[in-house]
Amino acid sequence: MIELKKVHYKTKARTLGIFVLLSGLFIALIAAIVLLTTPNRVLADQSTQTSTQTQDMTKASARNIRGASPYVAIKNEPAPKLIVDPPLPEGLVQGVYWAQYRVENLHIVPVFGTGALQVSPRAGHLHIIVDDLPWWWADASDNNTVDIAGLPPGQHKVKIQLVDANHNVFPGQVVTQTFTVPERNSAHTH
Repeated sequence: MIELKKVHYKTKARTLGIFVLLSGLFIALIAAIVLLTTPNRVLADQSTQTSTQTQDMTKASARNIRGASPYVAIKNEPAPKLIVDPPLPEGLVQGVYWAQYRVENLHIVPVFGTGALQVSPRAGHLHIIVDDLPWWWADASDNNTVDIAGLPPGQHKVKIQLVDANHNVFPGQVVTQTFTVPERNSAHTH
């Protein structure tokens, strides 16, 4: 009886082995079919991606978004331009002026002096004046948001100037925003 059980287990093992082998062959066959038909789909998808990418390049190329490469001097550079969004309301209720900005045809960098006037693409920075005070500060960080904290409730004015490396304002590139900081509770929770 013991020998019969061994034979019985051997038969089950052989049956299981054949099943595993046939399953493996079936999976290999399916994989081969998928692989043989995939190149046509991949090529079609790549073609679609390439044509879509080509269309996108005309709208949003790196040069169109980021500006000219710093490795090639630009002849007849267009005039620089300053664009400033209105202050964010989330900041004003806290007494903070946050206004996002961007520039065109100029790189904002911490480079100053007469020599810097000769670089191409053009370099410059921002001057920021609050409430017509007689002083300003230079911002050469290019962090995309002017940030002024601690403004008391009431009306305020911020003037942002786009300037060259010698602190000369580019003609017409001044944005002045008047806004109101609302009254707020004096109790602070920390």
